[in-house]
Amino acid sequence: MTRLPAWAVRLRTKRLDKGWSQKDMAKEIVEHADALGVRMPERNSLIRSIKGWEAGEHRPRHPYPMLYARVFGTDEEALFGDPLEPSYRSPAEVLAAVMPEHDLLGPESDAHGRRRIDMGTVTDLSGRVHGLRLADDVLGGDDLIGPAFRELDAAVRLYRENTHDETVGRALLGIIGEYAQIAGWIASDAGQEHQAVQSYRLGISAAREAGDHTLESNILGSLAYLVANTGDPREGAELALTSLDALKPWSPARARALAWDRVAWAHAREGNAQAAIRSLGESETALAGEYGQEPPSYLYWVNAGELQIMEARVFTELRRPLRAVPLLTKVLDRYDAAHARELSLYLSWLAVALIDANEPEEAARTARRMLDLCADIASDRMTQRVRIVLQRLNVYQDVPEVRAVLTGYPFTA
Repeated sequence: MTRLPAWAVRLRTKRLDKGWSQKDMAKEIVEHADALGVRMPERNSLIRSIKGWEAGEHRPRHPYPMLYARVFGTDEEALFGDPLEPSYRSPAEVLAAVMPEHDLLGPESDAHGRRRIDMGTVTDLSGRVHGLRLADDVLGGDDLIGPAFRELDAAVRLYRENTHDETVGRALLGIIGEYAQIAGWIASDAGQEHQAVQSYRLGISAAREAGDHTLESNILGSLAYLVANTGDPREGAELALTSLDALKPWSPARARALAWDRVAWAHAREGNAQAAIRSLGESETALAGEYGQEPPSYLYWVNAGELQIMEARVFTELRRPLRAVPLLTKVLDRYDAAHARELSLYLSWLAVALIDANEPEEAARTARRMLDLCADIASDRMTQRVRIVLQRLNVYQDVPEVRAVLTGYPFTA
């Protein structure tokens, strides 16, 4: 499969970000065309054209670039510019753009009142940051963002305002990196994307200074995931490939598997199916290579089940529901319901895959379970997924089971 043109990726990504089907897209185009007095072809013909454009088979001609720009509230150049994409930036170029402009971890110039920090303090902080990760398993970002950033700030001040030997200093930097990763993850769940990016950048800087390649890769991968979802998928792919490059041959298998998963997801968001599927295979191979290695505590959640979920999400993003539905169904049947947000998020992907498979009744049942489960979860990420599912279900509003969901949960519409 050849690489999709940049404009084709943009058209598809922007439509999916709106939660629209290709039928919805045709409706939006027709409405804007009617307002301008532009005649449109028969609706099914327009839907076929939309499919062809998103597949990169041929470039839209006048008046469609103008109509697309109006539908998405942007200009034609932003959608259809630079058709010849440059190659990915090198990892060094990506890191140069990501690293903070100023040294955020340098010691305070005033040494008055400093105390000596030992490994006992590091051990205590390690337990606290892991406790924060476990809390994130059951609570939403809105509930945790305040405590998370207070903990991160306290760890940075502890490092900058006190003294320590080289070993303790390196360990403290690793703790700061771990705090920055989970704080960034929590901020992204709360919809605070700028705060998440700044936290990740601090964490990458701390991990690099500590010489912790595995931690650096983990934080870069988290940033890649955020950018692929909320920004430019191509930049997300560059960051994901950089996270992979940060690892060493002796890095833990779970770290390598997770890095490949992030690469697969970013490629799927780009619309690069071949690269995404190849990366999924690399992830599975990497995890199978774990022979008694002791992974860092922050990779506790990486296992075969989670990799299967990511695989299913990649196939859903690529609109291949026949691959996605069996995988998601198998894993979710045994998923821990105590992790309500994650289970709800994964159910949202199953609902979308079922919609793509033209199974509206089963999609409605899955959506109802998702909505009941996530009702009290304070997560912007979950709110966005709910909106997408309901918008996608709206195509089937004449189906009784779907109509019951759409009318039964008006507060989420």
